[in-house]
Amino acid sequence: MDTYESRRRRKGRARTRYEARRKRDGNMAVRVDEDSTISRHVDLSQIAVPDFVETAWQRLSVVLQDILWHTRNNPLVLRSAVGVVLVLVAGYFVLSLFSGNIMPRVRSMGIDLGGLSEAEAEARLMDAWNEEIDVTLIVNGQAYNTVRPETMGIRFDAASTARQADSARLSALPFGKPIAPILEFDRLSAQVFLLDTADQVDTLPFNAGYRMENGQVIGIEGRDGYMVDVALTLDLLENELTNIMTRRRLELVMVPLVPDVRDPALYLSDVQQLVNSTDGPRLRGYDPYANQYYTWPIPLEEYLSWISASSSGLTLREEAFKPYVGLLNESLNEPGEDLRYLAPDETTNLLRRAIQEGQADLNLRVRYRDTVYTVQSGDTGFAVSRKTGIPFLLIEEANPGADLATLSPGQQLRIPTRDVTMLEQPVPEKRIIVDLDEQYLVAYENNQVVFEWSVSSGLSNAPTSPGIYQILVHDEVAYGGSINYCDDVRLVCGQWEMNWFMGIYEVIPGLVNGFHGSVLLPNGNILGDGAVGSPATFGCIMSPDEQAKLLYDWAEVGTIVEIISFEYAPYSDLAKNTRERLAQADI
Repeated sequence: MDTYESRRRRKGRARTRYEARRKRDGNMAVRVDEDSTISRHVDLSQIAVPDFVETAWQRLSVVLQDILWHTRNNPLVLRSAVGVVLVLVAGYFVLSLFSGNIMPRVRSMGIDLGGLSEAEAEARLMDAWNEEIDVTLIVNGQAYNTVRPETMGIRFDAASTARQADSARLSALPFGKPIAPILEFDRLSAQVFLLDTADQVDTLPFNAGYRMENGQVIGIEGRDGYMVDVALTLDLLENELTNIMTRRRLELVMVPLVPDVRDPALYLSDVQQLVNSTDGPRLRGYDPYANQYYTWPIPLEEYLSWISASSSGLTLREEAFKPYVGLLNESLNEPGEDLRYLAPDETTNLLRRAIQEGQADLNLRVRYRDTVYTVQSGDTGFAVSRKTGIPFLLIEEANPGADLATLSPGQQLRIPTRDVTMLEQPVPEKRIIVDLDEQYLVAYENNQVVFEWSVSSGLSNAPTSPGIYQILVHDEVAYGGSINYCDDVRLVCGQWEMNWFMGIYEVIPGLVNGFHGSVLLPNGNILGDGAVGSPATFGCIMSPDEQAKLLYDWAEVGTIVEIISFEYAPYSDLAKNTRERLAQADI
């Protein structure tokens, strides 16, 4: 049977939809602020729009709203719309699947490779690796530095990674797929990198310290330090390499370091006593070769920054003090020179001991570096020794590949530091000057002459070596010998006895030259007062017996001896004054 629907009813449904749209539009809220300015919606009625555009827009809006209404209220239409969308999406993936390019939303290390060919993906990955991909190092939760992966021993195989991305077909449906980068890991290179990084990152714990505030010494509480656990970080890097490179960050495994002392109050009174013990802390330097003194007053605030509390008492904070040693070394040399210096380790140990013993002042030894000598025409090894003031034996030991008997002009020889001739702690108050040209000795104490007399030095075939030395040993009677006192076939050699002997340098292993008094020769004769005033010995410096005894009793081990000649010019102020005084006296 036919069904009849009146025109009135059809109109009624259209009217119902129209009323629904009108009601919906009428209920739209418009928020207006206090200045009556529309904040979210623009009143389109105030904008001049051509009539045909407005008409077309109204018709399109009605059509779209009708489609939306039908879709919501008609299940068949809704299913049809969803089906069309799914067909379109499926078609897109099917086309991608058979296109020969990488599937959509396939990525590696955050780099989208979808739609690229394998070759294009390889190039894109390699460009990103070279230009974009760095690894951020994280220290205690904070970004510390960014480094290139190669620096960490990580290498990237872009070709293999692109091949893996291209092979991801159905597995990439429907939402794409992350591809793990193909990486190579060099554990040794990574270990070297982490050790170098640890040197920069590691922070020593800060033991309780002290500073000045309003003229008073106050304490600074100790705090923790930390260090990189290289072994655990290396394992983490190797085992989590893919994740680290995908996230592009490596969290270094840190180990906390606890200070020995946190509470500065434990030694506050000791620090106050140390600070108040003198007019102010000072470092004093002494150059035993030039006989020069240096005094460096230390600002109290800086001095306190060097003091640290430890479990056994006050000690030196080395990391704070050592840069100051570098500044002192600069003051010891002329610009461009680096000959004299305070040895950092020696200076640090001495200052630590002084602080532990409650001493605010410290005496330091100025030392010398090795030098290079350029051989001149006519030089021999012995001539170089006499010019530089370094015994021939020591120059020979410092140049094991050189034949000192046949030197060539322009040849360079390493000259050991002057410190090799001064092995004992110098006695700065005393100095003996011997002038080989004048055959004369002058002894000084606190820059004042205490002894002076004529002496005899070595003969031309066994000369005394000029240079700066010190008293090393004392023997009331010492013995010597020479082939000059052997029989004709040199099977039986006599030896002589020397009174009041003080050794100063080694000629050959086991044979030492020095000061002495009269000599009892193998033939029973005495070599003594009558020979003084001209060369007569086998390298030693001989004084009249009575005066040799005075010198022996006065000059303790460590007393400095400066022997000068026309080959080796005076170096200290006292030697220069002695040379000048002897020249004026015409001795």
